[in-house]
Amino acid sequence: MSISVETDEQAETDRLWAALISNGGEESHCGWLKDRYGVSCQVFPRGLTKMTLRADRKVSAEAVAEMMKQKKIDIAEIEAAVLA
Repeated sequence: MSISVETDEQAETDRLWAALISNGGEESHCGWLKDRYGVSCQVFPRGLTKMTLRADRKVSAEAVAEMMKQKKIDIAEIEAAVLA
């Protein structure tokens, strides 16, 4: 079982991420983590979905490539890399 949580803003992503990995949770890649009970969750800001589903396939592919480099998703870093 795994859970996906799409947040409205980066601050919410950061808060949930920190809470879920505290007390024995574990970070993974691309917004994935395991909480202290071993439940897999993906926590990501709504902006990531918008970036990865853009009509411009090049921008979409670049956003996915940037996401793959991250553990906790930082949408500002992805936007800076892709839209620069």
